[in-house]
Amino acid sequence: MPNEMPLRKIIHVDMDAFYASVEELDNPDLKGKPLAVGGSEKRGVVSAANYEARKFGVRSAMSGFQAKKNCPQLTFVKPRFDRYKEISKIIRSIFFEYTDLVEPLSLDEAYLDVTVNKKGNPSATMLATEIRQRILEKTGLNASAGISINKFIAKIASDINKPNGQKTVNPEEVIPFLEELDIRKFYGVGKVTAEKMYKLGIFTGNDLKSKSIEFLAENFGKSGPYYYHVVRGIHNSEVKPHRIPKSVGAERTFNENLSSEIFMLERLEHIAQELERRLTKSKVAGKTITLKIKYSDFTLNTRSKTMPYFIADKDLILETAKDLLYQEELQNSVRLLGISLSNLNTEDKTTKKNDDKSILVQLKFEF
Repeated sequence: MPNEMPLRKIIHVDMDAFYASVEELDNPDLKGKPLAVGGSEKRGVVSAANYEARKFGVRSAMSGFQAKKNCPQLTFVKPRFDRYKEISKIIRSIFFEYTDLVEPLSLDEAYLDVTVNKKGNPSATMLATEIRQRILEKTGLNASAGISINKFIAKIASDINKPNGQKTVNPEEVIPFLEELDIRKFYGVGKVTAEKMYKLGIFTGNDLKSKSIEFLAENFGKSGPYYYHVVRGIHNSEVKPHRIPKSVGAERTFNENLSSEIFMLERLEHIAQELERRLTKSKVAGKTITLKIKYSDFTLNTRSKTMPYFIADKDLILETAKDLLYQEELQNSVRLLGISLSNLNTEDKTTKKNDDKSILVQLKFEF
C-alpha cells in the first residue's frame, strides 16, 4: 500500500517588494516613482526594485548601470538592513500569534503550518487573510500569500495574485493547477533549466507530467525525480522552525575595480574577519571554503577547497582564500570578492530518503 501524504495546511507569506516598500513607507515622496534599493547608476548591484521600476525590466541582481539604462528616471536609495530587520521582527511576531511552526526563508517571506493553529480556525484561507491584514495594520506594508497542502504549491500560489493578494489551491485543485502552470512558474526551475525543458517539448506542468522518471533523471540528473514528484503534488518537506544553514558567507562589491592582487588580499582580510564574526554568531564551523570572484564584465568565477577538519578561524579562512586567489590567473579586473564556508558541522546527515515516494491523495478538509 502506498503511503499517504500528511494532511497539512501550509501558508506561504511573501512581502510585496519589501525593501522598496519600506523605503516608500519611510519616505512617502518616493511612492509612485521607479525605485531601486542598492547600487547606483555607476556602480553596484540592485538589491530590490518596486513594481514601478519592474515595469521597465529593472530587477534584483541587475547592475546599477543597466538598471538606469532601462529606466532613466530610476531613483536609487542605499539599503538600510537594520530597518528591514526591525520590521521583519514585527511581521514574524504576528506569525507566532497563529502558530509556532514558522520557517523564515528571508526577512520578507516565511512558511507557516496552520494545520493546528492557536486561533482554532479550520480555514487556512481565512487565517491568511487575517495575517495579511494584521501585517498591514502593524507595519503599513502589503503582503501576498499562497495557501495549499504543501510548501511547494503554497510558494507558487503566493506569486499568482501579487501584489497584495492571495491564492488558495484546494486539495482537489492541485493536479489541474499544476498541469496548466507554465513550467517557468515551478519553484526550482530556473532560466537555464526552463530553456532546456523547452527544447525537450516541456512547456507546461502537463508536458512535464507526461515524462517518465527515467527520462527526467537522464536529462536533469538528481533534479529529475524532484520534478517528477512535485508535478504530481508530492512534496513532503515539513515546515522547519529552526532552519539549519547550509553555508555562511560574506562578500564586498568595490567602488573601483581591482586589478592588483595586493589590494585584493587587503580586502579579503576584511571579508574573512566579517565571515569569522558571522560564524561565531551562528556558532558553526565548516570544512569547504569557496572564493567568489566577480569580474568587471560581470562574469563569475568560484574556487573551492575542502579541509580535513572544521574551521571558523579568520586566519585559517584567509590563508586558504589566498591560496585559492593564486590558484589561477585573474581573467580581468575584479569588482566583487566573497568568501563562504559550507559543509558545516550543523548539517543533518539523517535526511529521510523516502520523503518524496508517497502519492497524492485527494485530501478532503476545509481550506
